[in-house]
Amino acid sequence: MASNTLMSCGIATTAFPSVLSSSKSKFFTAVSLPAAANATSKYAMSADWMPGEPRPPYLDGSAPGDFGFDPLRLGEVPENLERYKESELIHCRWAMLAVPGILVPEALGLGNWVQAQEWAAVPGGQATYLGTPVPWGTLPTILVIEFLSIAFVEHQRSMEKDPEKKKYPGGAFDPLGFSKDPQKFEEYKVKEIKNGRLALLAFVGFCVQQSAYPGTGPLENLATHLADPWHNNIGDVIIPRGIVP
Repeated sequence: MASNTLMSCGIATTAFPSVLSSSKSKFFTAVSLPAAANATSKYAMSADWMPGEPRPPYLDGSAPGDFGFDPLRLGEVPENLERYKESELIHCRWAMLAVPGILVPEALGLGNWVQAQEWAAVPGGQATYLGTPVPWGTLPTILVIEFLSIAFVEHQRSMEKDPEKKKYPGGAFDPLGFSKDPQKFEEYKVKEIKNGRLALLAFVGFCVQQSAYPGTGPLENLATHLADPWHNNIGDVIIPRGIVP
């Protein structure tokens, strides 16, 4: 994704103008000239996820963050493609809420995300949030409240038939008016999906880290790694302790 961004922003032309303008640079001449000629060469640089990789015909680049990446060809069916676009965006938004929700309490010294639900395992344990007692004290009660709340919101969203309004409802969900400028709005859509994908990867990383080091948070693990990078890394998990020097 990073390579796509660099190419699409034209950073190569701004960072290395002397190299690109040189007539002796055969590589850039061979690459950039076919790109100007409607990208007829398979070596032409483009905004695709992999230079030279053909773009699937059903991905026309119109969707925010569409770099032609679909190695499993999951989007060949138009109905599925639209559903995947919507699902990815919703999951991205959840991940962008989850990641700071994991990092901020730990950074404030209020415990890590693994310890947050430990009260539920203790009979009569008091539910707390950021150190404050929660009025409803049982895990089933909290789960019922969350289930009903999310079910109501998703039901309301499913009633919308316009796929764009379903993903970007606006109104009360755009209190700062980011969608008023159409051109800026398109830029914000791309930024949102990119940051959302990064948040998804971060959350998966938190889960993998937790499976390797149960009971510790990501910031604690980061501090441990920085204190002794040679020993406290992924090799210390994969290779049995004692083998790594």
